[in-house]
Amino acid sequence: MSGRPRRRTGFDPFTRRRTPGVRRDELAAAAGVSAEYIKRLEQGQGRPSAGMLYVLARALRLSRPEYEYLCSLAGHVPPGAGRSPRQVGPGTRRLLDRLGDTPVCVNDAAWTVLAWEKLGCTSIGSHGRDRNMAWRAFTGNQGRTTRTFEREVRFQSSIVTDLRATALRYPDDDWLRDLVTDLQAVSETFADLWQAHVDTRYQDDQVTIRHPDAGDITVDYDIMTIHEGDLRAVVFTAETGSADAARLAVTQGRHSDRG
Repeated sequence: MSGRPRRRTGFDPFTRRRTPGVRRDELAAAAGVSAEYIKRLEQGQGRPSAGMLYVLARALRLSRPEYEYLCSLAGHVPPGAGRSPRQVGPGTRRLLDRLGDTPVCVNDAAWTVLAWEKLGCTSIGSHGRDRNMAWRAFTGNQGRTTRTFEREVRFQSSIVTDLRATALRYPDDDWLRDLVTDLQAVSETFADLWQAHVDTRYQDDQVTIRHPDAGDITVDYDIMTIHEGDLRAVVFTAETGSADAARLAVTQGRHSDRG
């Protein structure tokens, strides 16, 4: 799939008619969706996926700049050539500095850890697949991090949803393609979720981390998307004044890796 919407046969959105513009049913038919779905988008109900934006852009015959603008309005990064970005830019580094003692780790769009501060990713491996959170989530190598069964199921589903969107944005990323292929081979759960085209969005999460000095620490686990570099920042916090917050404080300053 090319990063540029291709021209296609069908209705001509620029044909002169009494009422300017494209009719809802025409766009729906060209995009292969229902007119009701287009109506909901017009009314601001729901957010189209990156893949759906690509389909709509092709149906409307948008130029590349128009397509990129459409992606920005919907909060998506348009597909690019080559691999997904794997650098921590200056803006992200400033964000890490401003978070102070808050544990955080930064991942690329394929969920490979690039940098971390404090507790967040102390058990992540040193290179390759050992640093990829998707690989660890589906191969049973979660290190010191554990979740309840229900939270683990939801986390795995959200990872697959995000990886699928990343694969659409970076169709020429061989590393990502190999990761998805190998995950389907080694994990039946991943293969089932991938084939089912799941659509699970990030929600608040909670994990327990077994720290060698502080013991078990249960923390809230929030994921933020950083548009600069298409990154994922995972932030760990504990309720102020709680025993977990006190244990978390013990770990501050002991682990840091800027990648």
